[in-house]
Amino acid sequence: MSTTRPYPPGDRGSEPGGVPGVSEGAVPAAGAPLRDAAAPPVPPEGRQVRRLRLAGESGVVPLARDFTRQALYAWGWLPAAGAERRAAAEDVLLVVSELVTNACLHAEGPDELVLSCDRKVIRLEVADRGTGQPAPRTPHRAGRPGGHGMFIVQRLCLDWGVVRSPGVPGKTVWAELGAPA
Repeated sequence: MSTTRPYPPGDRGSEPGGVPGVSEGAVPAAGAPLRDAAAPPVPPEGRQVRRLRLAGESGVVPLARDFTRQALYAWGWLPAAGAERRAAAEDVLLVVSELVTNACLHAEGPDELVLSCDRKVIRLEVADRGTGQPAPRTPHRAGRPGGHGMFIVQRLCLDWGVVRSPGVPGKTVWAELGAPA
């Protein structure tokens, strides 16, 4: 079941880590919105973060998948040594595709993709300007075309949810998947 958390994406409550920031040495794209007026937070020790600005781009789903695949190589998820690791990487790519596609279909397109990873969890965040609330179609009917995106996200992820910032249009849909063993 999805959750809507009262804290910002990347803040995993009392568990240390998870505040998204800019990768070490990375520079945000020109005009890329920051989460607040202050400087972006520094990622906690051991957490790696990558950002991709998608607003105004064409072919955003394959762009997001390629960006994610490059991050998975950099973070050692790929090349996958075995079937379990390969399946974990493929799940991440599928969830990115579903979240970005949903933003395209239901939210005027995605603005930004943020990936963050520590030793235990990879977090995917897709920010958009949409007002809708994503939810798995109920009841889910496997034979029906369309409407499977959030059902897939729900089935593959440890958790997922939506965060809205007061006074800021849009939302961030996030999903977390376990790192391969």
